[in-house]
Amino acid sequence: MNAHNPDTAFQRRQFLTRAIGLAAVSAKAGNLFAQGPTTQGALTPGAHTEGATQTKVVRASGVHVKLGLNAYSFNKPLTDGSITLAGVVDYCAQHRIDALDATGYYFPGYPKVPSDDYIFGLKRHAFVNGVILSGTGVRNDFTVPDSAARSADVQMVKNWIEVAAKLGAPVIRVFTGRGVAQGQTFDNTLEWMIPNFRECAEHGKRFGVIVGLQNHDDFLKTAAQTIRVIDAVGSPWFGSILDIGSLRQGDPYAEIEKLMPYAVSWQLKEKVGRGTQEETTDLQKVKAIIDRGGYRGFLPVETLGAGDPREKVAIYIEHARKVFAPAA
Repeated sequence: MNAHNPDTAFQRRQFLTRAIGLAAVSAKAGNLFAQGPTTQGALTPGAHTEGATQTKVVRASGVHVKLGLNAYSFNKPLTDGSITLAGVVDYCAQHRIDALDATGYYFPGYPKVPSDDYIFGLKRHAFVNGVILSGTGVRNDFTVPDSAARSADVQMVKNWIEVAAKLGAPVIRVFTGRGVAQGQTFDNTLEWMIPNFRECAEHGKRFGVIVGLQNHDDFLKTAAQTIRVIDAVGSPWFGSILDIGSLRQGDPYAEIEKLMPYAVSWQLKEKVGRGTQEETTDLQKVKAIIDRGGYRGFLPVETLGAGDPREKVAIYIEHARKVFAPAA
């Protein structure tokens, strides 16, 4: 090679410039990974006035929602076997519902994990029908004083995190539990509950699945209590499943607005509550809250109570579509 060839010298300078640039990019990327997720679309810890970790969802600005269905809407026919999860996927396809939250209770053998054949079969069936599997969920109880029982539920959640990963579902829904056990207090229950959730969130991180905590008017009755748990867990892989029907202390819409910045998914229900009194949900108010705060993601509906869910869901999803996606 001729070292004095001007073309060769130019090529050498180009190579060195590119190498330095690549090294700088690599170092920057390494710093980002070391710091954890801080970009838009990630759950990012922030400062809390009391020194705890606060975890809110940081997103691109604006609103973009996709309507979904929580499988619990079909609880009775799914439980009695008159419909399957694949049948609910078909229902979503027929009614132009973008996504299905495929609750774990309705998989064969629950709480044991289903076979890969079943998981991948459902995944394929949803995909070819244009339905996104936006999540799944289990029924755990971390309020019980028995550490062995809680450990068993932690392992169950971990098992279903892996099911969610196989389904391609980015979120798994979990609960706190039934309530404060006899002889215990809210605060000392948190002392054992928070490590349980941290362990689940760490497993979720490993498999790329966010653990979503549903407020359910049991142990968690208010937005503040729910946020307290989320802050204490302090993981970018732990957020809120915002159940609008279970915020019954005071003004439900004020409670929804407090919890919305932590939401990784929702449950849009037909009724909200003020104490023991229920009233029809004003979806326009919910939309106004979302428009003010900004939300991008899924809005699964969940219908409850008497009546044929095939009819109830069709009516409610159409109502939600007119509110949230009038041009669709």
